[in-house]
Amino acid sequence: MLTDDGKHLYVSWDEYHLLIERLALKVHASAWAFDQILCLARGGMRPGDVLSRVFDKPLAIMSTSSYRSDAGTIQGRLDMAKYITMPKGELAGRVLLVDDLADTGVTLRAVVERLRGMPAIRELRCAVLWVKGVSSYTPDYFCETLPTSPWIHQPFEEYDNLRPDGLARKFTV
Repeated sequence: MLTDDGKHLYVSWDEYHLLIERLALKVHASAWAFDQILCLARGGMRPGDVLSRVFDKPLAIMSTSSYRSDAGTIQGRLDMAKYITMPKGELAGRVLLVDDLADTGVTLRAVVERLRGMPAIRELRCAVLWVKGVSSYTPDYFCETLPTSPWIHQPFEEYDNLRPDGLARKFTV
């Protein structure tokens, strides 16, 4: 649900899962045959996992981080993992890069540039759930464009400030 001022978008688990399924259908409709999926941790892990299962393709993971200050609401320096985690072999062939959103576009652009510099990757396309109006990068596949660039309150954010003692309180009578 987008707030009246256009500054916040609240997404339920059901809405989130439907967006991932819509994204899978968009990729499928393109008839692009890819070999592997690379998701960006943390935001791209859930969409990447679902797409990996739906398309029956191996899933690789690359950690990136730029949102750390003020409970993850302020973007800082982009850190990219030196290594990509995958079950076997190397990232190669036709790769689908998956993340949750193109916010400023800085992370996606930097990752795409790094991956395009890898000789084993023949073709690279990018898929996200949302593209914000301020994004400097437009992915190949996306579900929604958000012209007002709202802060997206994703359903799993409830865990950002939940610690084991708080979780335990949920189960005490």
